[in-house]
Amino acid sequence: MPRFAANLSLLYAHLPFLERIKAAKEDGFEAIECQFPYQENSGAALNEITHLMTQLELPMVLHNLRAGDFAKGDRGLACDPTRVEEFRRGIPDAVNHAQHLGVKQLNCLAGILPEGIGRNQAQQIFVENLTYAAEELKKSNIKLLIEPINTFDMPGFFLSSSQHALETIMAVQSNNLYLQYDAYHAHRMGEDILRIEELMPFIEHIQIADHPGRHEPGTGEINYPDFFMLLDDLGYEGWVGCEYKELHQANFLKA
Repeated sequence: MPRFAANLSLLYAHLPFLERIKAAKEDGFEAIECQFPYQENSGAALNEITHLMTQLELPMVLHNLRAGDFAKGDRGLACDPTRVEEFRRGIPDAVNHAQHLGVKQLNCLAGILPEGIGRNQAQQIFVENLTYAAEELKKSNIKLLIEPINTFDMPGFFLSSSQHALETIMAVQSNNLYLQYDAYHAHRMGEDILRIEELMPFIEHIQIADHPGRHEPGTGEINYPDFFMLLDDLGYEGWVGCEYKELHQANFLKA
């Protein structure tokens, strides 16, 4: 059975961020992850988060690079040719957070395709930004990940398929760029999550949620029992992030 990490951006959403960490420990999760650990998002200072994680022996295994202002509609900056400087300025801060929190991999959100920008131009900027970020993160021994996100939940998101992600990884030609495979997003885009053998050499992190509703496995139509067995058969040793909104309980393994 894979190792599961609680995603604190969706799980325990009714609690303050520090209380979410405690709840994840109480529910038996072995690790945590979050979308954005920055104080304006979490409401908790970096030192407070680090201290509690150490106290509870609960490591954080993933968070995102800065992705703009979500309240204003930003969903990442990496494909936007007008915001290259802003994207690159955010990298040192993300690395600083990752180093304090002990995080060894950072996810880069591609962003919404900007109005008036063609896909070829956006792809060129995306590749250039990822090339830059991959090398900057490598200096701190941190892996860079990219994540396809479905265009039903996030209309206009630039990176929405595993195939596009692989093409991008090949174009960047860095040994420090990997795939974050979210089975929920892949399923929503019509991909068969039980046919991921060719993706496995590129996958460094996996996330899950069921459909419909984006709740815990077992509440929807996705065949997670077979998916977890497949991960074991393929020798996957990374973490599986539980990035869902709990319907019945946070840790579906207790069901």
